[in-house]
Amino acid sequence: MFRSRRKRLLFARVLLLLKNRKPVARRRNAHMLKYPDAKVISLGIGDTTEPIPEVITSAIAKRAEALSTLEGYSGYGPEQGEKPLRTAIASTFYAGLGIEEDDIFVSDGAKCDISRLQMVFWGKCNHGSARSIIPVIYVSINWLMFDSSVIMGQTGQFQKDVEKYGKIEYMRCTPENGFFPDLSKVSRTDIIFFCSPNNPTGSAATREQLTRLVQFAKDNGSIIVYDSAYAMYMSDDNPRSIFEIPGAKEVALETSSFSKYAGFTGVRLGWTVVPKQLLYSDGFPVVKDFNRVVCTSFNGASNICQAGGRACLSPEGLKAMSEVIGFYKENTNIIMDTFNSLGFNVYGGKNAPYVWVHFPGQSSWDVFSEILEKTHVVTTPGSGFGPGGEGFVRVSAFGHRENVLEACRRFKQLYN
Repeated sequence: MFRSRRKRLLFARVLLLLKNRKPVARRRNAHMLKYPDAKVISLGIGDTTEPIPEVITSAIAKRAEALSTLEGYSGYGPEQGEKPLRTAIASTFYAGLGIEEDDIFVSDGAKCDISRLQMVFWGKCNHGSARSIIPVIYVSINWLMFDSSVIMGQTGQFQKDVEKYGKIEYMRCTPENGFFPDLSKVSRTDIIFFCSPNNPTGSAATREQLTRLVQFAKDNGSIIVYDSAYAMYMSDDNPRSIFEIPGAKEVALETSSFSKYAGFTGVRLGWTVVPKQLLYSDGFPVVKDFNRVVCTSFNGASNICQAGGRACLSPEGLKAMSEVIGFYKENTNIIMDTFNSLGFNVYGGKNAPYVWVHFPGQSSWDVFSEILEKTHVVTTPGSGFGPGGEGFVRVSAFGHRENVLEACRRFKQLYN
């Protein structure tokens, strides 16, 4: 089937990755078969649960209905996204930061854009042998940046003895370093993946920390891929965009999404910002490569979904999204208060919808299994995000209020 040994090895690695992709879901399903009458509560996967606000769904319905008329029908749109939405994103999230409408690419979600970026960088970094910085506590949604790097063959072989890939520079982020890596101990890399507010730790990088990160990228000729999917959850006075940092447009691009703001995890709508000032070492603009990949592999986000995106960014839509985010932040406070009252060291929660609970000296998977077996509540083992997450469990605040309250009651029964 494959003529080269390298392609056979890559294909085998992809099959192994896909096989092991969702161990939490498999264990959850096995638990439900074992206890068919139990009410299993999921606070594991970061999927939204509350309805999309009516001001947004009505705009989606109106655009869909218009497609049945001659006046309202539209076919293929610009691959980069409809101009009114791109303009609204620029003015809402990047006002005063020097980001223009044509720097923004509307997509079917940040997850898809991150994979497209792998196509952009394939062969561009050290002729396809790039090393990528990935903070082990972590960088993106569901290991996506990591997984896509593996699938594209840019990570080298998996080293079983240390449980790491050879061409990834792991940056351990822990409570001791404020969940921000010691950049003085990191080797030079081509690509830096960074997420703030962070999934899974719930931490958010400060202005001073991001200033150091931007300078590190400048000093090393690296490109930062910055994931800001939880920026609207920020409570502290930390940057909500990497472009708040002077000089960031020369070294960074940013990806974000409506998924966790408006409940668009199923609707699918996001965006990526690629500034014109971002250049490869030979002076070629990164945006030209990204535009070519987008126009070649993508026909543009759904026009119906883009109508929803514009409604999100109306004054009424922004107010409605803030109310939904406020609901999830209340859930976060309930979970934080529960584990704090039980004497655990708890992190996150304030700037992201995730609570990062420390179980020192214990295996993350053992804690996950005990919680599932004794409380019928699904969480996420920290080691699933990398070796630096061992000893932690992530608890998601995405859930109906009654389920969050019931889960917390069960936690208290287990650990009191």
